Amino acid sequence: MADNNEIIQCPACGEKMVKVFMPSQGVNLDVCVNGCGGIYFDNREFSKFDAPHDDITPLMDVLKNKQFNKIDEAKIRKCPVCKANMVKNYASPKHEIQVDECYSCGGKFLDYQELDKIRTQYTTEEERAADVMKQLYSDLGIEQPSFKKMNKQWMKGVFCGFIFGIIIAGIFLYKSNSIIALSSNKTAAASSIAIAAGICLISAGIGALFSKPGKE
Repeated sequence: MADNNEIIQCPACGEKMVKVFMPSQGVNLDVCVNGCGGIYFDNREFSKFDAPHDDITPLMDVLKNKQFNKIDEAKIRKCPVCKANMVKNYASPKHEIQVDECYSCGGKFLDYQELDKIRTQYTTEEERAADVMKQLYSDLGIEQPSFKKMNKQWMKGVFCGFIFGIIIAGIFLYKSNSIIALSSNKTAAASSIAIAAGICLISAGIGALFSKPGKE
């Protein structure tokens, strides 16, 4: 949904919201400057502001040194854009902060200072992604694979495959009348060694391919 251009009413306190242009993101935010300090995000806007590195300077400037009205955070709010009832949802897998979300148009409303709290939950996108994956596996009711266990098992597969490759390579060299017999023909010897090395690498690769995460 595109950035709305209408003056809308705050879903928490009913005051008219003010358009605040955010140049870094190229969108207008609807801010309840004269009421409760809440912020309305149109569909897909919220993800542009929830990380600590996202620039929100114009928003901070318009809210600075202001006193805002207290509101009932438990009250069901209506979306100021499409008028559908908004639903309380957690802002992240940490389940610490709830925001109002519209399932009809995708808008989100945050009470005063909720955005500040959300922006401090994760320091990097990697942390956020790891938490999202952890929550996903939890919702599915399955154990999340451990990268530590996977790496350990992977190395075991590579090692076993390589050892098996050495054995096969040794048999190949023996059947090729051995390196000693081929020493008089350097080209043939080099080819045999290259083939043997290739056997070892391929075997190690097969071992890694078929290795699976083990259990602690």
